[in-house]
Amino acid sequence: MATDLLDTPVSTLQGEPTTLRALTGGGAALVVNVASRCGLTPQYTQLEALQREFGARGLTVVGVPCNQFAGQEPGTPAEIAGFCSATYGVTFPVTEKLEVNGPGAHPVFRRLTQAPDASGEAGDVQWNFEKFLLDPDGEVVARFRPMTQPDAPEVRHAIEEVLHR
Repeated sequence: MATDLLDTPVSTLQGEPTTLRALTGGGAALVVNVASRCGLTPQYTQLEALQREFGARGLTVVGVPCNQFAGQEPGTPAEIAGFCSATYGVTFPVTEKLEVNGPGAHPVFRRLTQAPDASGEAGDVQWNFEKFLLDPDGEVVARFRPMTQPDAPEVRHAIEEVLHR
């Protein structure tokens, strides 16, 4: 079942068909719904730092732009790519803009949102920059709500744990 999550079709920000498995090279993933006009947007800095620190050990941060929260990701794919690169030096993969909640939620997020957070609560993504940590088999091993910083001790610990399996 988790394997299906990794093989669910998505497209890159440039419109190329792919899957989470292809984007991560078969390693662990930190999937994050992102937005460029959000108060939490500076989390891109920490996400890029995680990618640089843990990438060689098998973690790939995957950014998923979403415009469902107060229209905070209104840009075109080219605008989003330019913003991520010029403002935050993003090197991790970014997918096409997706819906994460509601009837139009992408199949990846329909699966991700079944996973509970640390307090045991599953369900809808609360806001931009919600984070889902997947092991190489596609199992969601941790879920962190938007206000949890990407470099928080609990996030770093979960990443270390999944990379040591």
